Amino acid sequence: MSISREPISPEPNSPVMTRAAGLDRLAAFLAGPGAGYAAARNTDRGRGAAPTTSALSPYLRRRLLTEEEVAGAAIRVFGERGAEKFVSEIFWRIYFKGHLETHPEAWSRYLAGRDAARARLAAEPGLRRTCDRAVAGATGIDGFDAWAAQLVEEGWLHNHARMWFASIWIFTLRLPWELGADFFLRHLLDGDPASNTLSWRWVAGLHTRGKHYLARRDNVREFTRGRHDPAGLDERAASLEEEVPPREVPLAPADAATDGPVALLLHLDDLHPESLPLGAARVTRVGGLVASVEGATERVRAADDAAMADALARAGEHFGCPVGPVREGWAGDLPVITAWAPLGPSAEALPAGCSRIRRDWDERAWPLSNRGYSRLRGAIPKVMGA
Repeated sequence: MSISREPISPEPNSPVMTRAAGLDRLAAFLAGPGAGYAAARNTDRGRGAAPTTSALSPYLRRRLLTEEEVAGAAIRVFGERGAEKFVSEIFWRIYFKGHLETHPEAWSRYLAGRDAARARLAAEPGLRRTCDRAVAGATGIDGFDAWAAQLVEEGWLHNHARMWFASIWIFTLRLPWELGADFFLRHLLDGDPASNTLSWRWVAGLHTRGKHYLARRDNVREFTRGRHDPAGLDERAASLEEEVPPREVPLAPADAATDGPVALLLHLDDLHPESLPLGAARVTRVGGLVASVEGATERVRAADDAAMADALARAGEHFGCPVGPVREGWAGDLPVITAWAPLGPSAEALPAGCSRIRRDWDERAWPLSNRGYSRLRGAIPKVMGA
């Protein structure tokens, strides 16, 4: 985890990580491919082709754009029925965050499993060779190797390709799922602890016990338009098992916003300070805390730095106050408030004593995310209507 460092210059092929760039991408999606999203979203056209998804996830992951405004914009343009599939996919992100908040053992088990799997790599040469070939894109499995290379070189994969990749990693290559989740989290520009961890658990058959996702040759061939035709996949593998699923705990309550002058701490899970529910608090200083995931690539860290720089600039203009990185003594004697940081690097890096406030959107959606997704999906109109 990195908290304070010199900014890294973004690479030429990385997206511009500013709110303005995210709004431009949203507008382009709504004016173009958004109308055909439901029909085309499962097709991976490959590198260099226009994506069939919105490609907004790097902005949503850092909340340079909020889920509420993106879902609302889609409904305004396409209507409730026309935007239904796209909005449902946005709510999957909300669901994963709320589910991890109410099942924190899923995160701690992932971290423990990752560390144990790393120890196995040091002790088991065969496992290490298989893992090395997988991350280098040298397995000989058509499609999988191309996706590994794309992930490393671009920090991006189509959502369907992520599912195929994870399934092949777990069930064909027989590699620990935690190592694959770590590989994704370190490289993906939209790497979100909740979505990444629970998606890998879902593919493995752990999130919904016994219901796993198997990559099938005909499915890959169909949805890559014949570009990939992988032979040798294990299409009959049993799901992974764990003795006891992560236990559910009550959603921790948020703090009330402090009245009067405060210092606002920004972190990578919420970079739209202009819309935070601050109540009667008066922001007189803003600090930025950059806590990138452990082992994150330079591309990811550059995106994190750029996103934070953009958020600090906007915060300084919006609140009319000094901004800068979070360092010792940055807040002076002011009480510190911050947006709620879901489980992950930002939450782990927050200094003690912060008042953590939560958006109304999360207050409505997260309590409905403690079981399966269908409960939250059925409440989407209510959450959106509020």
